[in-house]
Amino acid sequence: MTEQAFMQRAVALALEKMRANSGGPFGAVIVRNGAIIAEGWNEVTSSNDPTAHAEIVAIRRACALLGVFNLLDCDIYTSCEPCPMCLSAIYWARLRCIYYANTRLEASKIGFDDEFIYNEVARTPELRKIPHIRLLTEDAQAAFKEWAARPEKIRY
Repeated sequence: MTEQAFMQRAVALALEKMRANSGGPFGAVIVRNGAIIAEGWNEVTSSNDPTAHAEIVAIRRACALLGVFNLLDCDIYTSCEPCPMCLSAIYWARLRCIYYANTRLEASKIGFDDEFIYNEVARTPELRKIPHIRLLTEDAQAAFKEWAARPEKIRY
């Protein structure tokens, strides 16, 4: 398959699953070695999960299929420029390349405006709209200390 065909599949998923009332108009595919290994579409409203964006769903399925927590040798094709959450997940999954069709500005024009979140992420916690309050307990650092000293930890 070609890059164009992979993108066409992501776009087709967006349309097909939106028409089936699975969620918003977004689709994504994960590609490895020239083949689609996982597909995802927006399932926010059908699963009552605000994190079930197409890219997140596709990443979860690809990782489960491969039995890994990173996708170093994979690319993602998504029908729209990833939102801040999906972009973060893509970086955490260490995908090699992001291909997208629609832009975040185009998504904004149909009611999916993430600019507020992009701006909030750039602010320091105390300046964000949702209050961020640091609340320490006596053992708040215990897990961190044990992790740092643990020789058999799996880094990610």
